[in-house]
Amino acid sequence: MQYRIHPKTGDKISVIGIGTGPIFEAPEKEAVTALTYAYEQGINYADFATAGAKTFSYAGKAFGSIRGEMLYQIHFGANYETGEYGWTTDLDTVKRQVDWQLKELKTDYIDFGMIHCLDTAGDWEQYRQNGVLGYLLEMKKAGVVRHIGLSTHTPELANIVLDTGLVEQLMFSINPAYDYQQGEFANGSAGERMTLYRRCEAEGMGISVMKPYSGGQLLDAETSPFGHALTACQCIQYALDKPGVLTVLPGIRGLQDVKDALGVLAASEEERDYSAIGAFTPKDAFGTCVYCNHCRPCPAGLNIGLINKYYDLAKIGDSMAADHYEKLPKHASDCIGCGHCDRGCPFQVAQSGRMREIAGYFGK
Repeated sequence: MQYRIHPKTGDKISVIGIGTGPIFEAPEKEAVTALTYAYEQGINYADFATAGAKTFSYAGKAFGSIRGEMLYQIHFGANYETGEYGWTTDLDTVKRQVDWQLKELKTDYIDFGMIHCLDTAGDWEQYRQNGVLGYLLEMKKAGVVRHIGLSTHTPELANIVLDTGLVEQLMFSINPAYDYQQGEFANGSAGERMTLYRRCEAEGMGISVMKPYSGGQLLDAETSPFGHALTACQCIQYALDKPGVLTVLPGIRGLQDVKDALGVLAASEEERDYSAIGAFTPKDAFGTCVYCNHCRPCPAGLNIGLINKYYDLAKIGDSMAADHYEKLPKHASDCIGCGHCDRGCPFQVAQSGRMREIAGYFGK
């Protein structure tokens, strides 16, 4: 397993986590086996915005004895009183549900208490007026919640909440379909979404990725909005390459889904290569570096993806980006202008020209 360190909390987080959405449909034995296997393979991060109430008892059985080795996202606003998922901002319901979830999960604390699934300014206002945010803050003060996070599909709303300074973790949907405005939760333009990812990295907020397969649609050519199937490895690598991302949380139905997600760890560069999406990238997204490194190898030895990333982060105020750039063995000024990267970029970025721009910005 590979791990990334949360810039604010210091937690060591597995790059593959567990999205529990569909696992409630599995028989208990199969579900517990899958969850236990995930832990045995080094997965230490689980999200509990699930589709059914059975998930919590399944996870309690699988993780109860090793709770201290797991990190949980629990959502203040997810309601399972009917046995199925529901959304609520009713304070009394939220209190009952948090107490019930803790009991089922066999835990007395929450690693990341999530402001749950807000997508409009009206949702945010209602969440505060009804006292749910106040309750979450009380739970943090009492030590029951260790850190506060936000779950949303909308860059505009994410920025409004991040401006409060309350949030240390963002749960966001990242996949090629949504980033290029294809699908139900494709909120915000490609530029707005990438700017949000960069903000999170610059300000030390971690991103946990939901819906990396676009609800499974991207894995099947017949349901993919592009008419082209991607693999689990390609989708996961795509998300992991985005700024700020700490962990990707594919929804699991059973053991095979866990194994499919873990496959990215042993996959070859060719198997993780998602440059095929360049063929169906919309015109308004062309010219933007997504740090995919499909322009490698650079004849001059430049790490073009990192050079672009540190430049973009420095421009939005990341105080560490310039230092990271300085420590690179090769800088933009070392570009020889051969055009190899320009010809190889699936997103039609004029990288050789961009290297001159970056060299001018950093002075080397």
